Amino acid sequence: MRNKLRIIGGEWRSRQIDFYDVPGLRPTPARVRETLFNWLQYDIPGSRCLDLYAGSGALGFEAASRGALAVVQVENNPEACRALKENAAKLAVTQIKIVQSDVFRYLSGDAEPFDIVFLDPPFGMNLTVQTCQWLEDKGWLSQHAKIYVEAENKLKFLDELPGNWQLLKSKTAGDVSYKLFKKETGN
Repeated sequence: MRNKLRIIGGEWRSRQIDFYDVPGLRPTPARVRETLFNWLQYDIPGSRCLDLYAGSGALGFEAASRGALAVVQVENNPEACRALKENAAKLAVTQIKIVQSDVFRYLSGDAEPFDIVFLDPPFGMNLTVQTCQWLEDKGWLSQHAKIYVEAENKLKFLDELPGNWQLLKSKTAGDVSYKLFKKETGN
C-alpha cells in the first residue's frame, strides 16, 4: 500500500511524496517537521545534510526543498529506497543522493563531514546511542554540525551521547521525543 505526505515548505511546498507500508516506518509528522525546520531555518540553506534511516524521506526532501546544497539519504529497506528514488525523479531533484545500505556499513566508509544530520532510527532497536557515537568518532560531522535525534519517549540516552554535543532544543509529541544538538569544538 502506498501512503502520501506533503512537503511543508520551500521550493516543493505542498507537493506530495509517496512511501510504502514498510515495517517500522514512521514518517516524522508534519507538526514535528514544521518545528524542526523552524529550529533549522537559518542553517538549512547551502548546507550538506545526512538523513540516516531515511524511511519515507520526509526530512531529507524537506531539507532539499528549503535550500540544502546536498542531501544524502541512507536507507536499508529496498521498498523504501525504491520510493525515495521515485519521489526524487518525480520532483526532478538533483541535490539528493539515495544510498541503499545499512547505516553502520555506510558510516564505516570514508567519512565526509555534514552540517546537519537527521537521525530517526527504528524504535525498539537501541540504535540511537551507537549511531551518534559513530557519527562523532568516525568524522561525519562538520565543525559546528547540528544533529536532530528522534527517538521513543521512554528512551533515556542523553548521558551516553558524545560529551561535546550541546542540547539546543527538545520537545515531545505523543510517544516521540525529538531533540536538536550542536557539536561543540571547544573553541
